[in-house]
Amino acid sequence: MAGAVGRVVRRCYPNALRSWLLKLPGATEGPCNTPKPGVFDLINKAKWDAWNALGSLPKETARQNYVDLVSGLSSSSDSSSQVKPEADRKQSGYETLVVTSEDGITKIMMNRPAKKNAMTMRMYEEIMLALKAASKDDSAITVLTGNGDYYSSGNDLTNFTDIPSGGVEEKAKNSAILLRDFVDCFIDFPKPLIAVVNGPAVGISVTILGLFEVVYASDRATFHTPFSHLGQSPEGCSSYTFPKIMGPAKAAEMLIFGKKLTAAEACAQGLVTEVFPDSTFQKEVWTRLKAYSKLPPNAMRISKQMIRNREKEKLHAVNAEESSTLQERWLSDECMNAIMNFLTRKAKL
Repeated sequence: MAGAVGRVVRRCYPNALRSWLLKLPGATEGPCNTPKPGVFDLINKAKWDAWNALGSLPKETARQNYVDLVSGLSSSSDSSSQVKPEADRKQSGYETLVVTSEDGITKIMMNRPAKKNAMTMRMYEEIMLALKAASKDDSAITVLTGNGDYYSSGNDLTNFTDIPSGGVEEKAKNSAILLRDFVDCFIDFPKPLIAVVNGPAVGISVTILGLFEVVYASDRATFHTPFSHLGQSPEGCSSYTFPKIMGPAKAAEMLIFGKKLTAAEACAQGLVTEVFPDSTFQKEVWTRLKAYSKLPPNAMRISKQMIRNREKEKLHAVNAEESSTLQERWLSDECMNAIMNFLTRKAKL
């Protein structure tokens, strides 16, 4: 009985717990003899269940049971109020992410703030695992964001220096497979997917934005795809989604010439849904997302399915072509020289 009452009480009026339980009419004076409230009348139903569970106990015994019950629930409520809401919902097993589920939202947060959320091979794998888990959980929407000043600075430098025993050919092949699988997870994700871009975004963290339903950005965010500078080519289906979103000319500026966009420019070109002042960014975005999460989840999934299914086959084909092309680029002298020059410049900073 205490568990059932406690769950309802703590959900409804934890601060008023002691007063309203002790004021139950007739609850300490014999068996329950009033009609049972409806299932949606949570407060009165909790009172009725508590009273009914006492049966025909003597008045003083019943009163003491109530005092003990209320004291236990009250202390439990007080202690739980000291814990952050996300604490019990934080999912373990991730090294590079913080994954939480609350209020119908699964939040996947890249968590390497000291490294500007640079994406290691481990982070690629963990994001895929988190997306697969989120596709099956009871959340209505899923959010990808970054911890700290950056959304993500793109690939970690160790991705280019960690060469396996099979040499650069094996490295390029494995990286292309990982990239293709990674992007496929975004293409196939069944729920509304929202990017909360809290700061600068580079490379793969930018190119996959065309696969999100909504992209919200802080006004201090920037969007940069410096592929040609590194002797590489586009990925994340951006060779298809970017021209479709912003037009061929604007997409070429980003994907071929590496033009960096401000948040306002990205919004004007359709890559970003809406831009918010950095000072109010988190509050405004999460207020909106919590409202979205209350919408009927099946209706949202079906709507996304109708929109995405028309292009899913095309997106998978584009992803496969981009990944194959990048495998070739990574083995080219041009790309190797560009990456070595980049690493050398970084080392001198």
